[in-house]
Amino acid sequence: MPTVRIGVLALQGDVREHVQALERVGVEAVTVRRRAELDAVAGLVLPGGESTTMVKLALAFDLWEPLRARIAAGMPAFGTCAGLILLADRVLDGTAEQARVGGLGGLDVTVRRNAFGRQVDSFEGPVAIAGLDDPVHGVFIRAPWVEQVGPGVEVLGTALDRIVAVRQGHVLATSFHPEVGEDHRLHAMFAEMAAAA
Repeated sequence: MPTVRIGVLALQGDVREHVQALERVGVEAVTVRRRAELDAVAGLVLPGGESTTMVKLALAFDLWEPLRARIAAGMPAFGTCAGLILLADRVLDGTAEQARVGGLGGLDVTVRRNAFGRQVDSFEGPVAIAGLDDPVHGVFIRAPWVEQVGPGVEVLGTALDRIVAVRQGHVLATSFHPEVGEDHRLHAMFAEMAAAA
């Protein structure tokens, strides 16, 4: 795989775990908190965490519109859990601020926040992903699910009869946390997307 620099949005959430997963698949991983750092990456991971906090911090750091512009211009993006919520065009059960600013775009999907339940309802299990021979280990923590997909969205995986992994062009997203554990095939898939862009 060609050398590629991928950023991890480092405002809140599973930043370190994503950096380590990307390094394990052979790419240069850097944290992104500022516009100059965003401009220096070929792709960006939006980690799991708290989507409402990420929105507030991205707005406070003047990153929201630059993020939206880079994704609209074709920068590959990979959202996990809260990252999926940020990339979705439509969010159910979002906050007033999320409704006001809208999503970062890139995914013609409707996502429901915390759809699988509260923290106590978190669970783990295998998720079959289109294009991968064996299921990945899915860790679902207050996870969203995708309720509707637009015509350009490819459903890559489901769990409990709900859509939990999607791809639309240069954007990949999961409801679960693939950065947890030792299986980094989704990070490798994303690295290939970024290298090809």
